[in-house]
Amino acid sequence: MGRLVVVEGLDGAGKRTFAGALTRALQRAGSSVAGLAFPRYDEDVHAELARDALYGRMGDLASSVHGMAVLFALDRRAAVARLRELLAGHDVVLVDRYVASNAAYGAARLGQDAAGGFAGWVRELEIERFGVPPPDHQLLLAPPRAVAADRARARAAAEPGRARDAYESDDGLQARTGAVYRELAATAWLGPWTELAGSDTAASVRRAADALVDPR
Repeated sequence: MGRLVVVEGLDGAGKRTFAGALTRALQRAGSSVAGLAFPRYDEDVHAELARDALYGRMGDLASSVHGMAVLFALDRRAAVARLRELLAGHDVVLVDRYVASNAAYGAARLGQDAAGGFAGWVRELEIERFGVPPPDHQLLLAPPRAVAADRARARAAAEPGRARDAYESDDGLQARTGAVYRELAATAWLGPWTELAGSDTAASVRRAADALVDPR
């Protein structure tokens, strides 16, 4: 059975670039690696509805923190069989965003910290009720907030039809979410974390690879 490794971080943290580089590094080290990214906007109806809500196309749905969290959770619930299949066939399954993303953004929207009730509610919903596999290791990308914000704006400008959604364009929410992420990592929420500060992708990949080979 393979290891489920999750890449977390704010919008613009560089998760996609990092995941690609870490995949190549692990493969060079001899590991078979499969990748998956959430939300699966083009594959799952729950994720599709969440995306529509974030762009104001679902009435007042986006105003419900718990309603949005349930949609994101249902996306992962629908992927459980695929996740287990990938874990059975690979050494590492590298996931871009997972359960902690739901906890961090929702808690931040409610003005809670990681010890608040929302993070516990997400854990009970996704892990205990929906049977989503818990991660073996979580990697928190934490570049300077200004760097992440600039990346998110540049991505929106470079990709046609990729305007920033309601979460991405809310700088206050991004700052609060970053704080919750750091608290989740510090308290080993759902298992071990490695926080990767700075904006040097190569250095972060080396540190992540070392942590996965010699977990602490």
